[in-house]
Amino acid sequence: MKKVQAGFTLIELMIVVAIIGILAAIALPAYQTYTAKAKFSEVVLATSALKTAVELCAMSDGGLGNCVSSKNNDVKAALAGAAGGPNVSTVVVSASGVIKATGASTVGGKSYKLTPSLANGAVTWSQAGSCGAAGYC
Repeated sequence: MKKVQAGFTLIELMIVVAIIGILAAIALPAYQTYTAKAKFSEVVLATSALKTAVELCAMSDGGLGNCVSSKNNDVKAALAGAAGGPNVSTVVVSASGVIKATGASTVGGKSYKLTPSLANGAVTWSQAGSCGAAGYC
């Protein structure tokens, strides 16, 4: 008579548990980084309306020298609602149009800085801040 195997052996079950443990040890840190990047995208998004307002200011005034003056309501309106999200701590704009957004403690307080330059009628942005070293932006 032939004996038919009815289940898994103990060693097979231990191998499966070990594989699942190794995968979890690798996947958990990657998932945490992914969620931090997703939260920081809110900080980057908070600067988008300000970028547009500064670009409009540069085009209408012919330069970046005074984009946060009392006459420029577009920049003030964009700045008013910029830091509204739970992952955004502050958003500020300098008179020359430099935008700096700082994340809340949920994203480690990392910063995102955009510096405009106007050449040939076009505004180009250079990106800096502590978010680059963390891999968030």
